[in-house]
Amino acid sequence: MKKLFLVLSALVASATAASAQVEIGVKVSPSVSYLRAESPSSTAFANESSKFSFAGALIVDYFFGENYAFGTGLALTGKGGTISYTERNPLSSSSIGTRVNQKIATQYIELPVTLKLFTNELAPATRLYFQLGGSLAAPIATRINNEKFYQDPYNNNNETKASEHVFVLDVNALLGAGVEYQLGHSTKLLAGLSYHRGLVNLDHYFEKTRGFSDVAIKNNVFALDLGMKF
Repeated sequence: MKKLFLVLSALVASATAASAQVEIGVKVSPSVSYLRAESPSSTAFANESSKFSFAGALIVDYFFGENYAFGTGLALTGKGGTISYTERNPLSSSSIGTRVNQKIATQYIELPVTLKLFTNELAPATRLYFQLGGSLAAPIATRINNEKFYQDPYNNNNETKASEHVFVLDVNALLGAGVEYQLGHSTKLLAGLSYHRGLVNLDHYFEKTRGFSDVAIKNNVFALDLGMKF
C-alpha cells in the first residue's frame, strides 16, 4: 500500500516539473465483473453470475510524443461475482454431491501500467485513443456472501476472515479504447470501454484450507470509463 502511494507521489511530482508533458485527471468506471472459476470434475468450480461494480481513479498520462503516452494513476476498484462448486459428503455413498454457491466481493487499490496511443483529430477537437498494458492490484476489503467472516458449514462450521480467502496480489491484462474531446485550453473529456483480465489465481482458501486440488479463480471486468482531464 505504501509503495503505491509513493509511486503516485512521484507521478504528481513529475507532473509539476513537466506540466507541458503530463495530463492529470479523474474518472469513474461503472463495470460488470465476474469470476472465471475452474477445477477438476470432482469439485466442478464454475462461474454462476456477475456483479455490478464501481471504480474511481486518478489518471496520469505522461506524453513522450504527440500521440503516445505512458498511462498510469491510482484506482479504487470493486470486483467479484458468484461461483459454484460441488461438495461431496465422504460419509455418503452418493456420487452426485451438493452444489454450493459463494458470492465473493473484493475492493482493490490498483496501479495501471499502460501505453496509450492517440490518433490525430478525426473531428474538431476529437481524438480516439487505444490503451494496452496491465495493472497491479492489492485487495483492501473482501466480503463473502455479504459478510466479513465466512462460516463453512462443510468444514465443521470453521470460521475464517473473508479477506483470508483472496490472494494478496492481483495482476491484470488491460485493453481499452475510447474518445477524447478537447473542451478547453487544458480541459478534456473522455469516454471509453476497457477489459481487465485477471492473470493470478485468487484462491487462498479451497486448496489451502479445504484441500481441493487445482482450483483456479480469476477476475474478469468490463468497464465503462468516463473522465475529465484538467
